[in-house]
Amino acid sequence: MMPRNQPLATSAGDPPPPHGGMMREQRYYQAYGLTIASDVALPELEPAEPAAADILIAIGTIDMPKPSSEAATIFRFEPDRQYLAWHAVGAFLISDASRIDIEPAPGVDDALLAFPLLGPVMALLLHRRGLLVLHASAIAAAGRGAIFMGDKGAGKSTTASALIRAGHELLTDDVVALDLARPDAPMIVPGFPQIKLAADAAAAISLGQAEVRPQVHPAIEKMQHRLHGAFSGCMVPATGIYVLERGTKAAITPLPGIAALPAIIKFSYVTRFGRAALSDDFAALHLRQCSAIANHVGVFRLEVPTGLDRIGEAVALIESDLAASFRQR
Repeated sequence: MMPRNQPLATSAGDPPPPHGGMMREQRYYQAYGLTIASDVALPELEPAEPAAADILIAIGTIDMPKPSSEAATIFRFEPDRQYLAWHAVGAFLISDASRIDIEPAPGVDDALLAFPLLGPVMALLLHRRGLLVLHASAIAAAGRGAIFMGDKGAGKSTTASALIRAGHELLTDDVVALDLARPDAPMIVPGFPQIKLAADAAAAISLGQAEVRPQVHPAIEKMQHRLHGAFSGCMVPATGIYVLERGTKAAITPLPGIAALPAIIKFSYVTRFGRAALSDDFAALHLRQCSAIANHVGVFRLEVPTGLDRIGEAVALIESDLAASFRQR
């Protein structure tokens, strides 16, 4: 971590010179309810017509120290600018929650840049724009939103994929953004139509209208499945949050408030960066947002049976639970 008293040195307000001297075509996309103008090709996102951009993504030079192979990452957070750099990928500078400057590492292509760009970098930008961001997956079922949280390998994307195969729609995978304009009625903001699956899950859960994109990097095991259909482009009320665990049978158990709030805080994306990312008033805002979710959305422990051949048991239970939650409202 860089010293907090060292100022950020970059001219992020001005367009940077093109990386490597190459001019790039600017493309327009839609994600998280925002129009994005990008120098980076992002086929994962929905294309959009040229318009005033909410977010500008620009390739250029960032005048900041880069990580070494020994210290593989540098994260630096200030109120108006946040700097994230990976030795093997490149450097990313978020400015005013509306611009992302990128300096790729030598030889890195757009497909690899997109991996952190649409993950932790986008999550941090959405957080700075006032949304509560969870490290989770979310689907829409008959106008109701289900969110799946859990530790690595718990089966968040696998469970979401099984529900998509059952006829429901993806809202977002990996980065779940919640709009709390009305704290008593949190809304899930649609991301983009892609879900990442391990090979065994993809083989067991066939997504008919999905294009499997080339592997981004040998070290990244999950494959990206670009959906053509089965995607909800509208905000949906958050009806249930499910914390996934492995079990002998499918079971759903309500979490009491004393356990629900810590679970939401644990799986909120910004906590992955530590206390430094919650500077100024953002720590208090983040706690209020997590409390609002715990108070107004049902939070449950979801036991998923071990073995992909039994994922249907969890799907049926989730569908019944969402329907019951809707009837109680």
